[in-house]
Amino acid sequence: MRFAADHVRVRVPATSANLGSGFDALGVALGLYDEVEVRAVSSPGAVVEVTGEGAGAVAAGEDHLVVRAIREALDRVGASQVGLHLTCTNRVPHGRGLGSSAGAVVAGLLAARALVADPGALDDTVVLSLATAMEGHPDNAAPALLGGVTVAWTDPDATARAVRLPVHPDLVPVAIVPPYELRTAHARAVLPAQVPHADAASQAARAALLVEAIGRRPELLLVATEDRLHQEYRRSVMPESLALVGALRARGVAAVVSGAGPTVLVLARRTDTGPNGLPSTDADSAVAAAFGGVMAGWRVLPLPVDTVGAVAQRVDTR
Repeated sequence: MRFAADHVRVRVPATSANLGSGFDALGVALGLYDEVEVRAVSSPGAVVEVTGEGAGAVAAGEDHLVVRAIREALDRVGASQVGLHLTCTNRVPHGRGLGSSAGAVVAGLLAARALVADPGALDDTVVLSLATAMEGHPDNAAPALLGGVTVAWTDPDATARAVRLPVHPDLVPVAIVPPYELRTAHARAVLPAQVPHADAASQAARAALLVEAIGRRPELLLVATEDRLHQEYRRSVMPESLALVGALRARGVAAVVSGAGPTVLVLARRTDTGPNGLPSTDADSAVAAAFGGVMAGWRVLPLPVDTVGAVAQRVDTR
């Protein structure tokens, strides 16, 4: 397949997966964005310039996740591999459970889609399946690609699929981000291979209720986000995060571990809009009380639900 462009820009949102009871299935896109500018060049290999999150730490060549995703997509559609020059402006924290790796993969796949002459060869189903193959599961890739709140799954033939869910207009995600990272592989390694049947049954009920709570009845978010499959097993690798989750939930706030952590995500309800334009929520006082002025370096980020998902556009260089 031939190229139709040699310069594209991609914007991809942060995401939070699981949302408590929706383990490896539910996710939400958040209004915090990474931006990637991709140029196809005549020189071989890849050069990656990074500013913001991950600068100086992530790979700067062929091993960079965006580059790997571009290569994977070009191979998928039979396009020639080319030299690449990437400029990445990163705002999504790395290693915090906010979908930075899934965002990088989706950004690379959509960059390739914008570069080639037949974007339909990399439709959303193909992109989600490629991202899932690279990530291992689709819970972050789906909202990064589609926006909003999604439920994702993988068919027996390894095709990944997702649908968007209705989102109540008063839902306000609040990310509480610690100053340290936790590798997803480390967080997943502490999960057991089997769980009690009663826990699985409880989780299925809560996950079903969570769909209703997110879309129509946010007053049910606290009970709907109860988890018995993953969070408590991870206490040993993120004790501060789980202590914060417990303190907030004891105050009636729907707090969960964001993805594999260690960020804590609050699913709050809007009560008003403050003079700075930011929403006031029913969780504000509880978050302030739970912090108690002792959690130095943690950031509280009210973030809107992103309703668009990743966006790629060709850049006219004429």
